[in-house]
Amino acid sequence: MNLSQLHTTAASFPKTAPMPVLFIGHGSPMNALEDNAFTRRLRQLGQQLREGPRPNTILVVSAHWQTRGTFVTGNQRPATIHDFGGFPQALFDMQYPAPGSPTLAQSIVEHVEEVHSTNDWGLDHGTWTVLHHLYPQADVPVLQLSLDYTKPLDWHFDFARQLQFLRERGVLIVGSGNIVHNLRESMPRFMNSDPRPHAWATEFDHWFKSQVEGGDYRALVRYEQAGASGRLAVPTLDHYLPTLYTLGLAGRQEPVQHLFEEVSYGGISMRTFMVG
Repeated sequence: MNLSQLHTTAASFPKTAPMPVLFIGHGSPMNALEDNAFTRRLRQLGQQLREGPRPNTILVVSAHWQTRGTFVTGNQRPATIHDFGGFPQALFDMQYPAPGSPTLAQSIVEHVEEVHSTNDWGLDHGTWTVLHHLYPQADVPVLQLSLDYTKPLDWHFDFARQLQFLRERGVLIVGSGNIVHNLRESMPRFMNSDPRPHAWATEFDHWFKSQVEGGDYRALVRYEQAGASGRLAVPTLDHYLPTLYTLGLAGRQEPVQHLFEEVSYGGISMRTFMVG
């Protein structure tokens, strides 16, 4: 990776104060349509963000785009992807027609090792269902960055740090997943409309928060150290990995604000937080 070249290429984007970095526990796609405590908090956050410096681009690391290798979307007009089934037609009718940012995508590809461009992806529901509340006008360009499922957790944490320069070029970076995401253990309670969390889910969510508050972000790559609760909370890595991108981008002294805290329906954490 040639950082001097990368900064030179990115110079076409005016230098800014560091943009914040978000992690959003996106949960069900139905949150795009529903009015609940979580979506109300997202709308409040969106208003707060829109009152501050406007990002020139939003880069989202979504749990729902896993690849062999790392890719960034190069589309001029990324499609709204409805990557789910069994939901009301109103959800499939929703569109998030934000433009892409091919220029920034190409800059990242040229100078960040192991990143490739593709037009074969758009904006999946880990992206548009939350941006719908944060930037409802869909008037800010959006890129997605994929998760390389062949890499270890430490790699993802370190790779995120290589994207730090983007924060000073007006790019709002968002990780979108869920800290606790065990659908197998959640479905019985979903089916019975029982929002109570399992004790292990709450335990792991609290463990995660305690590591963040202690500033030991790298400890989060070793989630198994939380014991049985870690294995149950993270049965697969897809929804957990975006947390490592958000916290990998955090400076040592930067504040972390927990914006929403909820564990429900057995094993789904909606914890949402902001760095900076």
